[in-house]
Amino acid sequence: MSPPELERLYDAHAASVQAYLLNLLRDEADARDAFQAVFQQLMGRNDVAGVRDERGFVLRLAHSRAVDALRRQAVRRRAEETAATLPGIELFAPTADPDEAEFRRQLAAALAGLPSDQRAVVHLKLWEGLTFERIAGLLEIPLHTAASRYRYGLDKLRGRLRPLYDEIRDGTSSAPGTGGG
Repeated sequence: MSPPELERLYDAHAASVQAYLLNLLRDEADARDAFQAVFQQLMGRNDVAGVRDERGFVLRLAHSRAVDALRRQAVRRRAEETAATLPGIELFAPTADPDEAEFRRQLAAALAGLPSDQRAVVHLKLWEGLTFERIAGLLEIPLHTAASRYRYGLDKLRGRLRPLYDEIRDGTSSAPGTGGG
């Protein structure tokens, strides 16, 4: 398809496609990805000029992309729910030091308190050492979404762990339950 023809299709149908995808997917990032996929698919086609109902054709492409995105959402949800219900998984190795054990317990609790999408990105970034680009590809999310989930997750961890950090930094007492004074 020629660039002017694609531009004409975009001008004529972008608002409808975007509204349709947002309504179906209820997730801005997934809707943006599907929207982009529709127009990338149109760019590679040469048979749009002969289509009788152009809007219907473009919306049908959008529907196919939305179905794909809904399937990915369902797979992600099932994987997150399964991971959240696995019993007995210890994030950190045991330690004999009671202060270290308490720190690890509170860090694990703070991580567990994050929304699963943020927890996944924080884990992949900090424990696996992946770049945001790799994380985005692995989780099938936009790059900027991976970066913002990481930032929001770290902000929440910081807020939850701040009292423990202040206690350690100030040296006013040992971690709770360790008998320090």
